[in-house]
Amino acid sequence: MNKLYIGNLNESVTPADLEKVFAEHKISYSGQFLVKSGYAFVDCPDEHWAMKAIETFSGKVELQGKRLEIEHSVPKKQRVNTESETAVVNVTYSNREQTRQAIMKLNGHQLENHSLKVSYIPDEQMAQGPENGRRGGFNSRGQPRQGSPVVAGAPSKQQPVDIPLRLLVPTQYVGAIIGKEGATIRNITKQTQSKIDVHRKENAGAAEKAISVHSTPEGCSSACKMILEIMQKEAKDTKTADEVPLKILAHNNFVGRLIGKEGRNLKKVEQDTETKITISSLQDLTLYNPERTITVKGSIENCCKAEQEIMKKVREAYENDVAAMSLQSHLIPGLNLAAVGLFPASSSAVPPPPSSVSGAAPYSSFMQAPEQEMVQVFIPAQAVGAIIGKKGQHIKQLSRFASASIKIAPPETPDSKVRMVIITGPPEAQFKAQGRIYGKLKEENFFGPKEEVKLETHIRVPASAAGRVIGKGGKTVNELQNLTAAEVVVPRDQTPDENEQVIVKIIGHFYASQMAQRKIRDILAQVKQQHQKGQNNQTQARRK
Repeated sequence: MNKLYIGNLNESVTPADLEKVFAEHKISYSGQFLVKSGYAFVDCPDEHWAMKAIETFSGKVELQGKRLEIEHSVPKKQRVNTESETAVVNVTYSNREQTRQAIMKLNGHQLENHSLKVSYIPDEQMAQGPENGRRGGFNSRGQPRQGSPVVAGAPSKQQPVDIPLRLLVPTQYVGAIIGKEGATIRNITKQTQSKIDVHRKENAGAAEKAISVHSTPEGCSSACKMILEIMQKEAKDTKTADEVPLKILAHNNFVGRLIGKEGRNLKKVEQDTETKITISSLQDLTLYNPERTITVKGSIENCCKAEQEIMKKVREAYENDVAAMSLQSHLIPGLNLAAVGLFPASSSAVPPPPSSVSGAAPYSSFMQAPEQEMVQVFIPAQAVGAIIGKKGQHIKQLSRFASASIKIAPPETPDSKVRMVIITGPPEAQFKAQGRIYGKLKEENFFGPKEEVKLETHIRVPASAAGRVIGKGGKTVNELQNLTAAEVVVPRDQTPDENEQVIVKIIGHFYASQMAQRKIRDILAQVKQQHQKGQNNQTQARRK
């Protein structure tokens, strides 16, 4: 596909302007620029020049004060048909929470006097086990997609572990891997019985792109070999490199076990496969990108042997973590640890949360939207700029990463020493957003090197349930404090707000605060359940 779409153009841009900028950057094109209002199209001689144009211009070069956005043009047959009165668009989101948010926000939304109707479509491959994704949030390398939700309560041992093989490949070889109109990638998919995602549109202009291969271990290895062979041939044909190393992306949680004590595991893999293996530095990690790059150098055959050994260790580590997670999930009730990025969110192997009911209808656990929670976190007033970021970029990025609404309230007084951050979202979103805020304050040195970040957090509870949080003679709140190591205070003589709610204050480090929040939410859920049960009993009694 060598036709390019050029977006973010000023209305006054002419074909001559585009010809000039392409000539200045020595980018070859064929034919004429077709300029429309705010965008344009142009053909490139081949995929190489198309990719070079994208890498050179997209998000980097300005024309009349606006940065060019360039990507492959979508063929007409792949576009939405809007000639009829209704149009149907199928959208694949990177994780379930984003899908849920889209359904909630878009269903019934008015667009040009039409009401959108949004519904969830189960994957056709549901029976084969869903595809998986890695972490939540966004990764500059592009993230693997997730498939359909798992049936609630389904026994985990019946679900195959689906850890994708994640490869990092030079952008210049992506076109060869895909092939003309996708022919090469389809051939790899067919021969290896795998599902392959090439994340070529993420991180425009990057020198390398991520590829996710979903299949059996054997299928992943076969696809890896075919991709390596294609890259080596392309490197030879274009004389761009003498050798192309194999680069595997792995979540940092697993890398320590891959390396082994004093590097023994890694050395053994190197010796057994006659390869040279290096692993990227811990310094390259961020909360948004917890993957490390494992670079393998050697012959194609030997690199493929090394891939098998590396991924075997990664899968073993994942299975062990899932088992441990299943045992520990009761510690923070109501929180899906897989969804908060403590482990790469995979798949089918993640056990259902403890509250899942065995035998529930398919998709029920997904389609029932998690309850939105509102939490107020108080940060030092001088830290507001760091949380917001330049032109609001950090707070927007954090909001997308956590799938939460994050707002900073105005100061109560001109000389206020703290500011209130209001976070709205389900439990997993709260965990991510609050965790990143704690981390940011530490990174920006708002707390000393040996000082633990402790923040005050407020959650609102029904006034009628405050007594249950306190307990008889303060027993429950004392137990909460002993269990979580957080200070929990329910101020006395509070006047309930317009929603008949009062404030519970929680002061502590991140995990102490999270555990206290979840325990209090657990108490509130029990109160609500008992109240509903009482109402149901009364209703049944009246019917009799």
